[in-house]
Amino acid sequence: MELRELRYFLAVYETGSVTAAARRCFISQPSISAALATLERELEATLFVRHRKGVTATPAADRLYHRARRLVDDAMSLKAMFEPEPASRVTLGLMRSLDIARTLSILRPLTESGDIQLSLVEAEEPCDARIVARPMVAEDEAFAPLWSEGYVVALPARHPLTFKTALSLGDLGGVRLIARCNCENASAMADLGFRPDIAAVATTEEWAIALVEAGLGATVIPEGVAPTGARVELRALADLGLRREVGVAYRRAQATSPGVTRILDGLRDRPADRPRRRAA
Repeated sequence: MELRELRYFLAVYETGSVTAAARRCFISQPSISAALATLERELEATLFVRHRKGVTATPAADRLYHRARRLVDDAMSLKAMFEPEPASRVTLGLMRSLDIARTLSILRPLTESGDIQLSLVEAEEPCDARIVARPMVAEDEAFAPLWSEGYVVALPARHPLTFKTALSLGDLGGVRLIARCNCENASAMADLGFRPDIAAVATTEEWAIALVEAGLGATVIPEGVAPTGARVELRALADLGLRREVGVAYRRAQATSPGVTRILDGLRDRPADRPRRRAA
């Protein structure tokens, strides 16, 4: 006899109906009936008496049931011993202004092993850890640096300043600027005496660049998120020593949790970071 036949027998015995057993096993009623008929021939015993309301188990079925139940359960537990462990669920928060190439180089090793199920959310949402700039780190969070990057100026294609290969903060004194909601160093630039003429405020880097392309002004953005295919000119800020440090932030109280441990282990195994080429 086959294990499949015993499984179908158990389904009929426990539901009291060939129809219900077929639904439980996700097969057709004739398949259930054929398996029962084969089993009865092999055992040379009648297992069920059929009637309009279903079936009634015979004493032979009662004797078979407990042995069949043990055999099927043992076979299922044996199979489960060799099934792969379920993937761990890890939720990672990402701030909006991230260097996509660098971020992907970090996420790829986390997913290639196949032992985690990675969910990406906004940095402000509940998560196991976050990839953010250092100024965004909360008091109860630890911070593991990933990379550091400077800032560049994105100018409209025909802006008068494009003839310069590098700009100083003083060059931006009379330039209308597109402010970024996610700017991490706006206060630091203000401390240097810089008072920008704000033409618009953009909620994302994509909108900031779109407004620059439209000629509404220039914008100062991290070099890691500076676009390569947009119709803008990028220039380095030669006298601006500000840099943005990006890393993984996680609550100290959860430092040993499986999600945080898996992320930090993945970071330790990642290849060394290669700085992006700066604007000309």
